[in-house]
Amino acid sequence: GVGLVRDIEANLGVSLAGARILLLGAGGAARGVVLPMLERAPLSITIVNRTASKAEALVGQFSQAAHDAGCVLSGGGPDTVRAQPYDVIVNATAGSLDAALPECDAAAFGAHTLAYDMMYGAQPTVFMQHAASLGARTADGLGMLVEQAAESFFIWRGVRPDGAPVLAALRQALAAA
Repeated sequence: GVGLVRDIEANLGVSLAGARILLLGAGGAARGVVLPMLERAPLSITIVNRTASKAEALVGQFSQAAHDAGCVLSGGGPDTVRAQPYDVIVNATAGSLDAALPECDAAAFGAHTLAYDMMYGAQPTVFMQHAASLGARTADGLGMLVEQAAESFFIWRGVRPDGAPVLAALRQALAAA
């Protein structure tokens, strides 16, 4: 979760404070990012999952933290998505593993939306391609991986490494693959 937040804010320059966030998926990856995102005091987080009860369960799990952060936390099925652009959309579904696009209203994407897929690879994911076709800025999860590693190093060694050169080297290696 910390890696995602650091990547979005430090590397991509998008503040989560006051942001309207749409989180696609309600499994372990989604669960791991809710609290770190709440700690940044977004305006709202909407959790959407094919199985609405799973999204609703996450909302219940984090309702007190959301209240403490002054954040409106809601969740449900794909019909929960508001037909207006979000500031940040995070794809935490496994869909990108098999090139499946998560259900999400196209109106959720706009010119000022960051569409972030937690998956990464040499090519943009189907989610990233879809988001870009709707005018959104896109990013994959490679920076999240690097920033999570940097956070772990900091916890163990007391020194926070600069993730930028590592991220650049990994991107170069992926492009050459």
